[in-house]
Amino acid sequence: MRNHRSHYLGGEEKARIEIIPMIDIMMFLLVFFMLATLKMIQGTGIKLDLPQSSTAEQLQQTVKVSIGVTKNDQLYLDAKEITPEALSAHLQGLVHDSKKVDVAIAGDEGTSYKNIVKVMDLVRAAGISSVALATNPTT
Repeated sequence: MRNHRSHYLGGEEKARIEIIPMIDIMMFLLVFFMLATLKMIQGTGIKLDLPQSSTAEQLQQTVKVSIGVTKNDQLYLDAKEITPEALSAHLQGLVHDSKKVDVAIAGDEGTSYKNIVKVMDLVRAAGISSVALATNPTT
């Protein structure tokens, strides 16, 4: 009788809360909401039927372009190799379409100053005045 009673008094196993499945679910929710938020940023996530106006003007959109210059005088437009003539034609087309183009020129560390100036001349000849040189911050 004594053994039977000790089983009820303190020999039973305590309830445990398993947190590993809960962590898995929380990580899944975090990833889900991050992806959903990324999709909502562009369109603000709200569908609206806007009123019509006969005097409305379209907002000017800014186009951001990245041009890379290597040590070997190769040009890259948004990570695709391009010739100087094709680059000039592409930039002029962007200026004609959107009127506001921001250009960032990323030159390889060993690239000569002359090559960077050539690319800047191509950009300015296309009618773009917003030019920046990309660098890495010092640590």
